[in-house]
Amino acid sequence: MAAPVNQTSSFQVDKAATAPAPAPEAAAPQSGSQVPGAGTGPATSPRPRANHPALRRWLDRIGLALWPPRCLLCAEPGEAGRDLCRACHAALPFAGPACVRCALPLPAPAELCGACLRRPPPQASAHAAFVYAFPLDRLLPRAKFHGDLAGARLLAQLMAPRFAAAERPQALLPVPLHRSRLRRRGYDQALELARPLARALELPLRDDLLRRVRATAAQSRLDAAARRRNLRGAFAVRAGVPLPAHVAVFDDVMTTGATVHAAARALRRAGVARVDVWVCARAP
Repeated sequence: MAAPVNQTSSFQVDKAATAPAPAPEAAAPQSGSQVPGAGTGPATSPRPRANHPALRRWLDRIGLALWPPRCLLCAEPGEAGRDLCRACHAALPFAGPACVRCALPLPAPAELCGACLRRPPPQASAHAAFVYAFPLDRLLPRAKFHGDLAGARLLAQLMAPRFAAAERPQALLPVPLHRSRLRRRGYDQALELARPLARALELPLRDDLLRRVRATAAQSRLDAAARRRNLRGAFAVRAGVPLPAHVAVFDDVMTTGATVHAAARALRRAGVARVDVWVCARAP
């Protein structure tokens, strides 16, 4: 199978087609030629910033012309500016009816699942973009274990419209890795997924608030009870940092919920009034 071509374009969700150029005092003047399509003016005028909407759209068009999208699952041509073809998009297991507190898939709409009725979790709500099933279980591990940033960007593109309908938090907090695992892996998959998602939704990304203070065993090797014991005391909130009143903790996959529950408890103890949980995928 032909190797997928990674893309470098960025994206926005439901933004206006145009936006005013930044005022001259918003960016330091720079010398050199102007970016095509960014307007003309005196030599002392600043160039538009790279995150200016009009310039970003222009760069997107250039990127798509130079590197046409290619499906990351089957290598067929992508569509709608994404590295995903129509057939693979239709096969994705988007989340349906689910428990409002833990995002557990349910056969029909309901407020709470039995487990959340018996023992309410620390988060106020939970939202999952997908159910962890084929073919997402082929795409997500590429971003989680193999550093595929093109896969992370594609997943963020797909997640953004789903989370745009949720109650808007004041900040998005990716679940952090312990520094020892971060050194071994070289990147934090939750952060790499959350970064383009926060950008698309125009949410502050706060990876400075929550710390993983204790190295833990890999959750995938443990049962539910062992997962809860494994995460006790694993997270702490940085002292002396002002906390938003409402945050959403983001993680790649939620299975038993032990990781996000531990993170939510640490934030609640530190004084955060409301913690929601957003995950890319929820295991059924």
